[in-house]
Amino acid sequence: MAVKVLITRRLKQGESKPVYSALNNLRGVALQQQGYMTGETLLGYDDPAKLLVLSTWQSVTDWKKWQESPERAKVDREIEPHLEGPTEYEIFVIGAGG
Repeated sequence: MAVKVLITRRLKQGESKPVYSALNNLRGVALQQQGYMTGETLLGYDDPAKLLVLSTWQSVTDWKKWQESPERAKVDREIEPHLEGPTEYEIFVIGAGG
């Protein structure tokens, strides 16, 4: 069952460039992962410190495997100093109840 993962981060003021660069590199690696379908990065219109990444995966198992991968952990460590607080994750089932 396909899932959408919403990843919310709050950027420290003036810290967007290293985060964007790391996330672009991460997306390149994610493209090669089993189950990865799509992804996009959104910046808050009224709150430009709020960064939302939406990714779509063929299954929650595929997402969890990627979430726990060494490649992803490395990027998380790189961007952590540029964030205001922890990264938040939410998983949604596509077409639930339909």
